[in-house]
Amino acid sequence: MEKEENLKTEIKKNQMKDDKKIVSDENIQDSENEKNDLEKSVEKTPEEKIIELEDKITRTFAEMENQRRRFEKEKEEAYEYGGFAFAKEALNLIDNLERSKKILENDESLKNSEALKKTLEHLNIINKDLISIFSKNNIKPIESLNKKLDPNLHQAMMEIEDDQKEPGTIIQEIQKGFTIKDRLLRPSLVGVSKKSESKDMKNGENKENFDKK
Repeated sequence: MEKEENLKTEIKKNQMKDDKKIVSDENIQDSENEKNDLEKSVEKTPEEKIIELEDKITRTFAEMENQRRRFEKEKEEAYEYGGFAFAKEALNLIDNLERSKKILENDESLKNSEALKKTLEHLNIINKDLISIFSKNNIKPIESLNKKLDPNLHQAMMEIEDDQKEPGTIIQEIQKGFTIKDRLLRPSLVGVSKKSESKDMKNGENKENFDKK
């Protein structure tokens, strides 16, 4: 009798487990059905798909246009500034001409001679021809003397006492600078004016005496 009761209880438990599993499976199926129904409900209409496609095409064309512009700019810069290094090296010709002129002018054995005069004339002609060739290729000298020091164009190598000029005025050009188009090829090496120390000291003393009064 007891065995029959235990058997009935076990059967009942198994039936309950089966019922729960069926309910669980039904819930899973219902959830999947709801998910599929939701995906169907949010599926894009043909008009929306066309708009999305047009947007992608527009973005692609915009990117292609940007790449084309970058390529054109790089090509233009390569054409305009491709000879930058060569031009910079070529400036040594002008420097060497200037050095040669100074050496000849300081040679005591040649001073006031007809040979020196003719040689300097030829060197000046060559120098002018070089400057002309550079100018035709947009390589131009920087004007420096009596200009205010511009860090973008000039490099100060020394200060020279000069009370006649405003401090910071270029009064000596050590090496001529050049630009190529809108770029600096090399800066001018210059000497700039400054007030004499004696004058500064005198002004300081006068100010001190005035303050004491």
